[in-house]
Formats: sequence, structure tokens, C-alpha cells
Amino acid sequence: MTGYVNPDKETFAAFRALPDDGPIHMLNLVRLREWAGYEDGRKVSGKEAYRAYGRESGPIFRRVGGKQHWVGRFDLMLTGPKDEKWDLVFIAEYPSGASFVEMIRDPAYREAVKHRTAAVADSRLVRLKPLPPGENFGE
Repeated sequence: MTGYVNPDKETFAAFRALPDDGPIHMLNLVRLREWAGYEDGRKVSGKEAYRAYGRESGPIFRRVGGKQHWVGRFDLMLTGPKDEKWDLVFIAEYPSGASFVEMIRDPAYREAVKHRTAAVADSRLVRLKPLPPGENFGE
């Protein structure tokens, strides 16, 4: 089975069509390859390749106003496929959808993303609109 690594053009167009009225959160669930799949055949772990992505993309992420909002360690899938495990779980915050688009269009980011593509076996990237917390679940 092939995992999800990068969005397709139709989904990215839907992302851009959403209202751009303030901050967004991006929920990231990432499963890394044991060994990165670089086109040039270099031998580094998926973890090392993802760290290279973080180092190279970090300055662009911060320049557009991005920050890590929340990070956690995956322990157990309580509800859902029992074999679904994630190496990295975090929420990134951006001032707007446009700032996310600005980041991924930056030439330096486009160069850095080769490390992410090589590192990631499967992922989920979910755009969320931050809301104030309610008193109870579902509010």
C-alpha cells in the first residue's frame, strides 16, 4: 500500500478556496520510513531525513509566522485501526491559509521538501479552524 505524502492538486485547490479569515491549525500525523527514499540513493534513516526537512524549512516556517502549537508522543490507537501508528504528531499554527501557501511556494521550502518526501511513509495533514473550547464535548 502506498501512503499519503503530499496533497494532490484538487485537494490543494480546495484548501485555497476555503475562507482565509484568521489563523489555521494543521494537524500532522507522520509515519516515517525506516530508511529514507532519496532519488540519489543516499543512505540515511527516515528520522534523519525528516530532521533535515525541519532544519531547512524551519526558517521559512517562522518567517511566514508559523509556530508549533502542540506536539505529543503517540502511545496507542484506542479507537481506529490497531496497526495505525504515528512517529510524529503535532499541530502547526499559521496566521492564515495564505501564509501556509506562501511557505510551500517559497523556493527554499520547495528544496527542503525533498527531505520530507524521502522521509515519510504515510501521513495525514488536516486543516483546522481554531475555535474557543466549550464546557463539554461537542460544544
